[in-house]
Amino acid sequence: MTDDLLVRPPAHALLADGTTVCIRPVTSGDHGRLRDFYDAMSPENLRMRFFGASRRSAVMAADRACAPARPGYRALLAEAQGRVLGLAEYEAVGEQHTAEISVAVADGVHHRGVGTLLVEHLVSAARADGITAFAADALSENREILRLFADLGLRTARHFEGPEMRCTIQLDEDDSYLSAVEERGRAADVASLRPLLCPESVAVVGAGRKAGSVGRAILHHLHSGGYTRRLFAVNPAADSILGVPSYPSVAALPVTPDLVVVAVPAATVPEAAEKCGRAGVRALLVVTAGLDAEQAQALLAACRTHGMRLVGPNCLGISHTDPALRLDATFAADHPRPGTAGVAVQSGGVGIALLDGLSRLGIGVSSFVSLGDKFDVSGNDMLQWWESDGRTELALLHLESFGNPRAFSRTARRVSRRMPVLTVDAGRTDAGRRAAASHTAAAATQTMTRGALFTQAGITATRSVSELLEAAALLHSQPLPTGGRVVIVTNAGGAGVLAADACAEAGLSLPTPTPQLIDDLLAVLPEGAAVGNPVDATAAVSEAQLTDCVDRLMRYDGVDAIVVALVPTAVATATGDDLVRALTSAPGRRAKPVLAVRLEQDLPVRLLPAADDGTVPAYAEPQAAARALAHAADRAAWLARPAGTVPELDSIDTDRAHAIADTYLAAHPDGGWLDPRACADLLACYGIPQIPWAWAETEDEAVHAAEWLRGADGRVVLKAHWPGLVHKSEEHAVRLDLRGEAQVRDAYRDLATRFSGLMTGVVVQPLAERGTELFAGVVQDEVFGPLVLFGLGGTATEVLADHAARLAPLTDHDVHDLITSPRCAPLLLGTRGNGPVDLEALEQLLLRLSRMAADLPQLAEADFNPVLAAPGGTTVLDARVRLLPRRPQDPYLRRLR
Repeated sequence: MTDDLLVRPPAHALLADGTTVCIRPVTSGDHGRLRDFYDAMSPENLRMRFFGASRRSAVMAADRACAPARPGYRALLAEAQGRVLGLAEYEAVGEQHTAEISVAVADGVHHRGVGTLLVEHLVSAARADGITAFAADALSENREILRLFADLGLRTARHFEGPEMRCTIQLDEDDSYLSAVEERGRAADVASLRPLLCPESVAVVGAGRKAGSVGRAILHHLHSGGYTRRLFAVNPAADSILGVPSYPSVAALPVTPDLVVVAVPAATVPEAAEKCGRAGVRALLVVTAGLDAEQAQALLAACRTHGMRLVGPNCLGISHTDPALRLDATFAADHPRPGTAGVAVQSGGVGIALLDGLSRLGIGVSSFVSLGDKFDVSGNDMLQWWESDGRTELALLHLESFGNPRAFSRTARRVSRRMPVLTVDAGRTDAGRRAAASHTAAAATQTMTRGALFTQAGITATRSVSELLEAAALLHSQPLPTGGRVVIVTNAGGAGVLAADACAEAGLSLPTPTPQLIDDLLAVLPEGAAVGNPVDATAAVSEAQLTDCVDRLMRYDGVDAIVVALVPTAVATATGDDLVRALTSAPGRRAKPVLAVRLEQDLPVRLLPAADDGTVPAYAEPQAAARALAHAADRAAWLARPAGTVPELDSIDTDRAHAIADTYLAAHPDGGWLDPRACADLLACYGIPQIPWAWAETEDEAVHAAEWLRGADGRVVLKAHWPGLVHKSEEHAVRLDLRGEAQVRDAYRDLATRFSGLMTGVVVQPLAERGTELFAGVVQDEVFGPLVLFGLGGTATEVLADHAARLAPLTDHDVHDLITSPRCAPLLLGTRGNGPVDLEALEQLLLRLSRMAADLPQLAEADFNPVLAAPGGTTVLDARVRLLPRRPQDPYLRRLR
């Protein structure tokens, strides 16, 4: 029996076939069930587990698993609907951080991933306990257990000992292991979603006989949409509704439906879910809103107990437009147009807007899920579905919350390599809001945290539904640009100026044409044309001339995209020319994106049909075109850069760091700010460079420290300290530029007098050399994990809030982006005669800060301000660290929310 029932509650997870099991610690009350588990095993299964068919070994195994908790031993079982499917356990041996592991799986459930799932959970628990390796003995003929160990994704060594095989498994959490877990999770997730998104039969519970109910509307949509499989209504007062056969209960249906739509009052939802589970239903869609906490808990418990996947509650519904299925279980006004965009939203209103917009553009929808309150199925689930469905080419998300952002980020990074993933960044802070960034937690806004997630995962984040559709239109219809260099062509000078302003404001560049290009374009454009950037082709330009102009720009290496701003003129009308046709005549032959801006257009964005069945996006506003093109350029840059790696760091003492944290929290159970000595010790564990300093609790100690630490010019600094002090400058708790004993004594007396009863001592430091003052910090977000911030430091950090942020652990690319993203970045590269700072040292500092945050879940906040960056290195001048009593959480452990 384990000792962590409270901190490791039962977890539900998916097996390889998509069914749900509960993984939980063994308790003393499980003894009889474990005896039954072993009694039901075949002699062959017992022999493989115990190297013999002795029932006595099984009894001893049950006794061991259910014995009182003891250090170094853990046992987990997998169960489904009261039946034990598997048991895995480990026991630490010796002092080498190694544990002996054993696994047993019930007859009839082999090859479904029970053992693998149990071992994954044991691996997570073992790491938290400081175990670094598993060892296991197995009969050499036990191919199943040997294959399980080999396929985990962990480094495994084997050697024979007679008829037995000795396996040693290293528990390092590297990318190979995470990728293996991720792939197993993806396959299981997709299998679990099939009854939801590709059901062979659907029943609607709550479809009324009279018009006006949501259930009836969904039943009508399913029926009128031409759902190709079996469809039923559940209503005890009707034999048929809308021509669909009706039955009094789910249990009375002629077949057990894969999917049941629940549209009944909130008070009856839990009962309806329980009845569905008992009948063997595999998936629920609950559109009902207004469930209270007790009803919500009962609904989710029914789904977990009976292994049903759940969409909702409080949602618009789901749709899968595959012509072989035609599932439309929504109450939207119209059926979505079949297409290639996968859509998942939390807001039903946003969902309706996206369905309408995608249908109008002609992109259409592959599958649509309104997540609602998102009790179970999430955006992460849908990304994995779209990755595997063979139909989706574009993923659109609207997420107001994240259940497991780090797992979502890994999935999104992988999926984004295959298709564009776009989102509306919902819940942003007010425009123009600046954080009072005097410490890291204050600087870290939700907008900054979500932005870091989206940037690192390659997600295109937009600020509105309209911007999302604008970007989707371009990414759907055009090749990606290889850069941000844009040439604007127009038949009206004013329209060209507006487009040029929009492109510049979006961060795109407008290169000046070369003399050769100018000559080439003037040769095909009408007299009076001006070839700059924009290219003013004049109102006299013909369709043929504009086509030649665009084609020549396509062959020019100095441009990545072409924006053509057109206005209707009487000249074109008189000649019968169609200037738009110059853009749509042969887009399939074009390797660079072409966008149209048509100021008279009634809709914000259209996709113009082209001669080769392609499309060209046309925007009513040049700002919309420029934004979409900037998003495409950002995606191209993200794809062109290889995936980053987390660099190896030397001089790291993780054990010592954990000891410092544990010692502090033992003395301060509620957490708090480390004192300067403990803070310096913690930074030293990670090789983070600090300015020399000394601690003084008396005036004489301060004088002696100043004598020892004084710089080349003899000047020192005194900083008062007391528990909880955060803003030293605001409290006027710092005395600078002190020379000689008299000034040090005077400064100490001043601090001691002003902060009498508070001050516990002073930190004495030499006055720092000149350099660029920076800010570096980390905050442990409860949901997103550690977030690393970097930017301009000193007192300016509170005024300018010039910060960038990335989620830890930082890769080499993340560190580069952190350093180059703030507005102060040019100061680091050298300006006005000053040389560049030591960028490699700065990168090392950020990587070590990231590692510290990743190692210590207790680290709630770290604040380095200022960090002095100079050509000769980087030094932390002032550091504060706050700890809270937190246990490690494994964000990559396979489990349902």
